[in-house]
This record gives sequence, C-alpha cells and structure tokens, in this order.
Amino acid sequence: MEVQPHTLNIEQCKKLSATGIDSVDAFSDKQIILSYPAGKIVVSGNGMKIAGFSKSSGSFSANGEITSVRYTGRGLGLKGRLFK
Repeated sequence: MEVQPHTLNIEQCKKLSATGIDSVDAFSDKQIILSYPAGKIVVSGNGMKIAGFSKSSGSFSANGEITSVRYTGRGLGLKGRLFK
C-alpha cells in the first residue's frame, strides 16, 4: 500500500498548516488529533484554534501556541496481531 505524501509546516510556533490530512479526530484548545494515511498526528499547545480544514483537498490549518507535534503509526489491531 502506497502512502500519499503529506506536508506539515509550523511558522514561529504559532501557525500550523498541513496537507494530506484525512480527518480531524479530536480538538480542544490544548490538543488537535489529525489522521493521515500512515497514522495520526497529535499537535499539543495552548489556545489552539482550527483556522480551516478541507476534506476534499486534505488541507488543514490552525493557530495558537504549538508546543509539540507527535506522529503515531497505525498500530495492528487484534486481527492483525492474531493473523501475522
């Protein structure tokens, strides 16, 4: 399975823009969780607000104080662990 390319840009720890995003799974002023084809992106900070998201183009933008960005891969579910 080929993973679609994505980008993630952070400007001065205050503006985040990304492409290749499938969905916004959760958000608050402290954390935003995004899904992209290879897993999830967890953005943490303070006073964060979603500025825009287009599911059709996969573009996403947010503003606020960004303190960390963490990528997590898609883990194997129960079926994947049982039938390796």
